[in-house]
Amino acid sequence: MQLINPGLGLIFWMTLTFLLVLWVLGKYAWPAILKGLKEREESIQESLDAAKKAREQMAQLKADNEKLIAEAKEERDEILVEARKIKEKIIEEARGKAAIEADKIVESAREQIKLEKNAAIIELKNIVADYSIQIAEKILREELKDKKKQKEYVSSLLKEFSLN
Repeated sequence: MQLINPGLGLIFWMTLTFLLVLWVLGKYAWPAILKGLKEREESIQESLDAAKKAREQMAQLKADNEKLIAEAKEERDEILVEARKIKEKIIEEARGKAAIEADKIVESAREQIKLEKNAAIIELKNIVADYSIQIAEKILREELKDKKKQKEYVSSLLKEFSLN
């Protein structure tokens, strides 16, 4: 029953011991515990601030990357447009040169045809002249077999020349 009804001395010593433990804890333990808690709180706050700053930097980097990607796409599009213009210009120049070259070839072919035509006409005239001379020679030989006919023919020719 002593535990149920403690004595006055036991209450006094327990209170004194409790106060002594409370004072020792308040003097030595609590400042260290509070200091540790404060340091931990500051560390957590610094970590939260660093995380917030990192998030902001990540957001800024993401925005910068998107901006760079947009600029790169725009530059790519400009390069493609410029390349298409250059391609079309080269094609047009090639077509123009081809047309000029074709005109030159056609003109050269026409001149070549004209020269060959003239050469053929001259050759044809020469052949006709040769055949005419040969025919005339054969005709004259046939007609001039006789000496009398020869003299008459020479006389007629001399008359023609003298008249002209």
